Amino acid sequence: MRVGIVILPEQRWSEAAPRWQRAEAYGFDHAWSYDHLGCQLGDFLSGPWFDVVPTLTAAAMTTSTIGLGTLVTSPNFRHPVAFARQALALDDISRGRFRLGLGSGGGGYDRIVLAQSDLSPRQRTARFNEFVEVMDGVLTHDRFNHQGVYYQAVDARNAPGCLRRPRLPFVVAANGPRAMRVAARFGQAWLTGPIAEEIHGNLAADLNGWWKTVGELVARFNEILAEEGRDPGTIDRYITLDGSPVLSMSSKNAFAEHAGRAAELGFTDLITHWPRPHGIYQASETVLEEIAAEILPQLHSTP
Repeated sequence: MRVGIVILPEQRWSEAAPRWQRAEAYGFDHAWSYDHLGCQLGDFLSGPWFDVVPTLTAAAMTTSTIGLGTLVTSPNFRHPVAFARQALALDDISRGRFRLGLGSGGGGYDRIVLAQSDLSPRQRTARFNEFVEVMDGVLTHDRFNHQGVYYQAVDARNAPGCLRRPRLPFVVAANGPRAMRVAARFGQAWLTGPIAEEIHGNLAADLNGWWKTVGELVARFNEILAEEGRDPGTIDRYITLDGSPVLSMSSKNAFAEHAGRAAELGFTDLITHWPRPHGIYQASETVLEEIAAEILPQLHSTP
């Protein structure tokens, strides 16, 4: 099992750079950062925030082996033709280590700050499908053309193309069935991780209930893969752990329990968050060091 860590873009680079280097030295397989104009979670809007593209570019220049990615890029303020060019550059600068996390985008700050009209869930998913389709088209075909409901592209170029062929990997975030079809059609990986506070109805927000919800999402995704004719062995499965009621970095034992439950459900990759001294994701860096020293080697050695 592979393990990734989110390093939030909230510090000046002089402070942030050592974290990316430590993530690599600790043995994490991939490291991520949020792609927002601002984030409404916790206390983030009251503090500093930096753009993900130069952040990942700098991270690529100060590391050598760790995978790098966006968690996640959405259509709320990105255009697929323009962002495909940025993704192409990140793929090149990182020497093929960049993976593109993609999501449908919500109705939060990224929409509000640009005074955008809100979309219905169905419209948001339709826009997401077109966004991913255009990203895929630009990154796999030079001189790509598209006339759609939300996006147009005329003779869009991708020269020299991605280092990996036919293109860099897409990690597609999806909890609903329509977005899961986008993951099944275009993703090299599916990403899930419901937020406990947003679980309603019979999907309880206690830890056992959260993992029950995850199991139901896995079952639904497997059904959609079959409906789409996609071999389930050709797509990796990522889970973000910190939407659960128990923070994965709250203790070494909590992280181990999360890892064990994820393995039982067939996940190939876990994603946790770098501990913060206060607010959301508050935890001790001592726990991070213990996990890196004691648990990561066990996960990497598990068949």
